[in-house]
Amino acid sequence: MMAVMSKTGATLKTAATPFGILNLEFAFNSTNTTAVINAWSPSTGVDNITAAKNNTYYDFLFLFFYATFLFLTCKKIAQINNSQVGLWAAEAAIWAGFSDVLENTGMLLSLDGNNSVYIAFFTTFFSVIKWSLVIIAVLYLLTGSLVMVYRKMKK
Repeated sequence: MMAVMSKTGATLKTAATPFGILNLEFAFNSTNTTAVINAWSPSTGVDNITAAKNNTYYDFLFLFFYATFLFLTCKKIAQINNSQVGLWAAEAAIWAGFSDVLENTGMLLSLDGNNSVYIAFFTTFFSVIKWSLVIIAVLYLLTGSLVMVYRKMKK
């Protein structure tokens, strides 16, 4: 899914939006959201608004897979390591997926012309929560895996 989203979102990286869809995720106010949408306007010869919508629709599928993967791996590592922190990281993965749904909803509203300070803030708020929770889960996955390997080598 990462490869598909990278390919379908490639045209979203412009001089004004060097980070592609992330520029919309973190626009945080209606002025910045308008700038992103204007940078993607059909006048550039590419229908980037449709590309951004499609990329966001793909993300609804992707979020199910990454949230499930992080949840299951963090939970399994937590069980092996007998770690309450790992169980919290597993829950964080589920909340990241939920936050991603809310973020995507905000982006689709903006892309449909419903640009407001509230929608822009809402989108960025849930994007920050999502990324924070994903980072927590990935950090636990990495550190928990190292602890697990270390314990096995120690035996």
